[in-house]
Amino acid sequence: MENFRGIFDGGASGEERLLFNERTEGAALEDVDDAESSHEIQATLWQNPEDSDLSEPPRAKKIPTKRIFHDDVYVENYEWLRDKKDRDVLNLLNAENSFTDATLAHLQPLREQLYGEYKARTVEADTSVPVRSGDWWYYERTWEGREYPAVLRTPARSSQIPVVGGEFEQLVWDGNTLAAGEDFFQTTSFTPSPNGKLGAMGIDFRGGETFTLRVFDIETGFVVDDSVTGMGYGLAWTEDSAGIIYSRVNESWRTWQIWLHPLGAQNDILLYQEDDNQFEIYLEASRNGKWVIVTSESRTNTEVRLFSTANPSDNYVVFPRQPDLEYRVAPAGNQLLIVHNLDNPDFDIASAPMRASRPEEWQTIFTPAAGEHIDGVDAYRDFAVVSMRSGGEAILRVLQRFPRAESADASATSLPAGDDSAQVTDPSATAQPLSDSSEVPESAPLEKEAELSKGKGAAQQRPAYEWHGVVTIPHSAGSTLMLEEDDSWDATEFVYREQSLLLPPTWHAFEPLTGRQRVLKQREVPSYDPSAYVFENVWVTARDGVEIPMTITRHKSVRPDGSNPGFIYGYGAYEVSLDPYFWAGWASYLDRGVVIAWTHVRGGGELGRAWYEGGKLDNKKNTFHDFVDCARWLQESGWVEPGRLAAEGASAGGLLVGAAINEAPELFRTVLAGVPFVDALTTMLKPELPLTAGEWEEWGNPIASKDVYEYMKEYSPVENVRPELYPSVLATTSLNDIRVLYVEPVKWVQVLRETTTNDAARPILLKTEMVAGHSGKSGRYGSWKQRAFDQAWILDQIGATQPLQDRG
Repeated sequence: MENFRGIFDGGASGEERLLFNERTEGAALEDVDDAESSHEIQATLWQNPEDSDLSEPPRAKKIPTKRIFHDDVYVENYEWLRDKKDRDVLNLLNAENSFTDATLAHLQPLREQLYGEYKARTVEADTSVPVRSGDWWYYERTWEGREYPAVLRTPARSSQIPVVGGEFEQLVWDGNTLAAGEDFFQTTSFTPSPNGKLGAMGIDFRGGETFTLRVFDIETGFVVDDSVTGMGYGLAWTEDSAGIIYSRVNESWRTWQIWLHPLGAQNDILLYQEDDNQFEIYLEASRNGKWVIVTSESRTNTEVRLFSTANPSDNYVVFPRQPDLEYRVAPAGNQLLIVHNLDNPDFDIASAPMRASRPEEWQTIFTPAAGEHIDGVDAYRDFAVVSMRSGGEAILRVLQRFPRAESADASATSLPAGDDSAQVTDPSATAQPLSDSSEVPESAPLEKEAELSKGKGAAQQRPAYEWHGVVTIPHSAGSTLMLEEDDSWDATEFVYREQSLLLPPTWHAFEPLTGRQRVLKQREVPSYDPSAYVFENVWVTARDGVEIPMTITRHKSVRPDGSNPGFIYGYGAYEVSLDPYFWAGWASYLDRGVVIAWTHVRGGGELGRAWYEGGKLDNKKNTFHDFVDCARWLQESGWVEPGRLAAEGASAGGLLVGAAINEAPELFRTVLAGVPFVDALTTMLKPELPLTAGEWEEWGNPIASKDVYEYMKEYSPVENVRPELYPSVLATTSLNDIRVLYVEPVKWVQVLRETTTNDAARPILLKTEMVAGHSGKSGRYGSWKQRAFDQAWILDQIGATQPLQDRG
């Protein structure tokens, strides 16, 4: 997770120019140190043996090893596959790729058709909504035929968001130039210096999410400093534009140190080191540029340090870590806004003087209503924006900041839409939210003494400024609202994005002082008619009686007659909410009659903290049961024909679908598992692996607890495959993925093949990207091709390759 402020991350397009000096070529693989071995492995990676037999799936050799914990002896046959420098491992991955390509060669025309559909629904030459930083407006631009975007800027002649593309604009950096000759390219967020002369970002050419810092002169494009390697996500400038504060990762890819890098200096200064391996550091700059916020965070508690950008040695801890206390902060001038769970598992917002070190000094200014959950707060000079959930939906509320007033209207209200709000296309005005009522619940009154007395600091003197006047930002039914990043502390308006499965991303500006709202941009989607589709939210009764929300989207001609193909998707971990987002490929499913179901299973954050805790640790099986029960409901209700349901999950969602097919293989025709976390128990037993120790608060520690060991062994997909007919499986992974190591799906595929009764009609396939990371291929067209590959597989397996209009 990137928890920092910056501008335009991802892959970086534009006119050809020299942006950076020549870089040093590194090894293609993270673990390769010498050039000779790197050269040999590169050759091995790309060989395609002509004598390989593509009529049968590859079989890995078995090298048994014993795993002994808590008197349990488990024989691992494929643990040797963990060494990605082993020539036999690389040969196996090559053979798997060749076998998958041969098996699915007949789908190439369908892939090309799908790719063409994505392209037809995309305006390839486009410009983003500008973001203010200092004296400039920065924005992103794409061009037809170019893989990556570019960042440009134009002078800020007023506080109003400009229409870009005028008489003066300056190219800041071009991703196509940076990525030239590379198989993979990604960056951290680009961050301009306070004086506007320099730019900084991290660059990764391998997918391992470890970056090299590049600082460059925006006017000339030349690198002024590229000496920092091993950087993690997050960086911030010092106030004088002479230094950069950045994070560094260790050998286990845990972000554990914060450093100050004076530009041009040989030796950096260590500012902070997190020694607890269950904690990870997140770094971001405050919106007013005065502070760097360093958050040390485990799954259950937090400690925040603030470093002055004027003098980084001036720093302090907001409040020391303590069990089960989670909090986040937003500096707001002479105040600090604190989102915390001291009194409320779904969090409150408090204000406190800067450098206040005791919770008794925290004065509650906002408490969510029942059924609501606060995700975070962003502070501006005159207002704050609260990101939260209400009735299962992601919404935004605004708190206004005034000099101390004698009285104020403290009730939460929904603001009427502005005059030009009708520009928003609403394809689903009749849909119901995840809550039982279509009305957004009101927040608790904020300024009543009874309310203030609930929080910390009720007896404290009121601050010089007060926060009140709660406003709920309106949104279309079923859509998601998200605040856009910016660095403008004294802005009078903010920008937010709205989207849903059917509503293209739409950017709005809202001015809290006047209540003015306007539409800045809606993504143009050619060859797309949202009125052809409908969605609804349903509640599925799980086996334990809990109601599980599920979002169903379909073509309006599709009826629940038991004849439709279906696609079900889920995640259910880390309190991540599976919010609907727009993708041009959804229409490629819907136009072929596929019913799309998004499950909001326990373990996610859709319905607050209790929903998350109902699907973690020793409640984890609820996540899998919920998914299976939703899949069964789709068929019993007539929306999906038995034998035509596809399931997809990625990362922790891969664990979800892997466990689901072990529990009820008969419900699914096929599974697409992306970078799947399917060898969960083995990973949690290896604290030396990336992220393992920090994950124990999510899954449990099977090393320390026999109960946890036995519980995880009961659901870990690799260890629970049964000798019966399973759905077909396509598992995808990346060799350089640091979050879920490639070895997990490789082992899983081998176990599935040797244990299940599947034949060639239900193949078990593996596809490995040799130069990529957790998110797969980089670049716009590369990701389209990858997604077309996956979608063609699903459509073929569930018998939905032909559009509805082409059927007899």
